[in-house]
Amino acid sequence: MGCILILAAAAGVVAAVLALRLWLVLHSQVVVPRKSVRLMAVAGSGGHTTELLRLMGHLSSAYSPRHYVIADTDELSAQKIHSFEQNRADRDPRTMAPEHHIHRIPRSREVQQPWLSTALTTLHAAWLSFPLTYRVRPDVVLCNGPGTCVPICASALLLGILGIKKVTIVYVESVCRVEHLSLSGRILHPLSDYFLVQWPALKKKYPKSVYLGRLV
Repeated sequence: MGCILILAAAAGVVAAVLALRLWLVLHSQVVVPRKSVRLMAVAGSGGHTTELLRLMGHLSSAYSPRHYVIADTDELSAQKIHSFEQNRADRDPRTMAPEHHIHRIPRSREVQQPWLSTALTTLHAAWLSFPLTYRVRPDVVLCNGPGTCVPICASALLLGILGIKKVTIVYVESVCRVEHLSLSGRILHPLSDYFLVQWPALKKKYPKSVYLGRLV
């Protein structure tokens, strides 16, 4: 009985320390001057990738190198990203070659996948996301709603909790979300450093969010 109480107390202390570290990470506003920003952008399939690349088109060359994360079965997004980066390089004669990398992780949830098994696939994706995020150590994670972004953002938060690196998470809700957040948005709304919505109705429902008008 005594051992159980000791283990329970130790687990409580660990949980309290992790909760405190999470609070500190979420409320940290330390700005470090940088000449370049290591960016990790999470692309989804179809419209998510199209919107993400439109957002990327507004970013300066200071956001480099650019690391894209896609689902391991998403060949179309890989083609779109390569085309986008090549066009970007062609427009900028100072760029000798596209400075981008594409990384693949398993999908958190396939289309019409049962919710019960989604928890297992999400954990599998998270298991593989942390080594990737640790290796890249991005300054910023940019995402706009695909399920793949949840384990990546969780891994970015874990870097801060462990004291390895504070990663800024920027979430831009899809333009098709007019009155309700996506599932990814509901999960990451309290965990993002900057949460942008593209319709005023969402700003009213979620005061923490930032409304700058339509971005894509």
